[in-house]
Amino acid sequence: MEIAAPYLMFLGDVHDQLAAKTATGVVHWRRADCIGQVRFDGCQANLGLPDMTVADGAASGARTLVIGAVNPGGVLPQHWESAVLEALDAGMDVASGLHMRLTDNPVIAGRAAERGRQLFDVRHPRGAFPTGKGEKRPGKRLLTVGTDCSVGKMYTSLAITEEMRQRGWKADFRATGQTGILIAGSGVSVDAVVSDFISGATETLCPANDPDHWDVMEGQGSLFHPSFAGVTIGLIHGSQPDALVMCHEPTRTRMRNVQHPIPPLAKCIDWHVEAATLTNPDCRCIGIAVNTSALDDAASADCLKRIEDEAGLPAVDPVRTGVARLVDALS
Repeated sequence: MEIAAPYLMFLGDVHDQLAAKTATGVVHWRRADCIGQVRFDGCQANLGLPDMTVADGAASGARTLVIGAVNPGGVLPQHWESAVLEALDAGMDVASGLHMRLTDNPVIAGRAAERGRQLFDVRHPRGAFPTGKGEKRPGKRLLTVGTDCSVGKMYTSLAITEEMRQRGWKADFRATGQTGILIAGSGVSVDAVVSDFISGATETLCPANDPDHWDVMEGQGSLFHPSFAGVTIGLIHGSQPDALVMCHEPTRTRMRNVQHPIPPLAKCIDWHVEAATLTNPDCRCIGIAVNTSALDDAASADCLKRIEDEAGLPAVDPVRTGVARLVDALS
C-alpha cells in the first residue's frame, strides 16, 4: 500500500478519545501531513486539528480521507458513508483502519471505480506474497519484540527511526499494523496475512538495501503470547534482524487478555534472540524499551535502573527518556 498525503482525518461522531486512537497516532507522528479533521455533531474526540468539511479538506489539498476512528465491530456506520462518497467525488482516495473492508461496500466500491480513486483497507493486505526463503540479503534491520502485546513496539520503532535520521543515518520505519501503515503511508498488516506467508511478506517489506541502511521493523505480538506468537515468529524469521529491542511493560503480571504469566525478562530476551538466529546467526538484543506510563517519575527511574542492572543492557522509556542510548548501542 502507498497512501498519498496530505491526510484529512475523519472522526465521525465517536463518543470518546480512545475511539480515535488510530487517528491520534497518525497525528502524533505525521502532524505536518494532517491538514484537518472531519467531526460530526456529538463527536467527543479531538485531534487538535482545524475542523473542516470534506469540501474544505479537498480545497486545502487533501489527497486521502483517513477513517481514523473505531467502533464496536469495526464496521462503517451507514451515516458515515456520505462523507466517504463525498471524498471520492472530490478526488480523494480513502483509507480505513476498520475491520470492515470499504471494498466490500458496493456503493463505495462502485463510486471509487467511477471516479478512478483508490480505497485502502489497511488491515487487509493486497495481493499475494511468497513464502519466506531466509536467504542473507544486504542492508541492516532492527526488529522490536515484546514480553507481551501492546507494550509500545510501534512507538519505539518510530522513535528509533527518528533518532537515526536525526543523526544522518539511512533509516526507514517499516509498518506491520494498520496504525503504523497510516503513519508511514505504506506497509503490510502482517496479522492479516495467511500464516504460511508471513515471513515472505516480511522479506518483501524489508528487501535488500544499501549495506549502511537500517530498516526499523515494527513488531507485533510476543513469542510468549498464546494468541499472537505465530505472527511474531514470522516477523522474526522474515526480517532477519541484526538487532532486537525488547519492549516491556513492568507493571503487568499476566499477558493481555489471557491468564498466562509474563515470563522473566531474561528468558524473553534469550528466546527471541535464539529464534532470530535461524535467519541471522549474528542477531543480538541491543537494549530494552520500557513502557513506564503507569509509574510516577521516581518509580520509573528506579524501574529503569533495576532492569538495566539485571539485564546488562541499556533500558530506556522511549517517551520519558528517549531512545538515543538504544541507537548508541548500534554504533
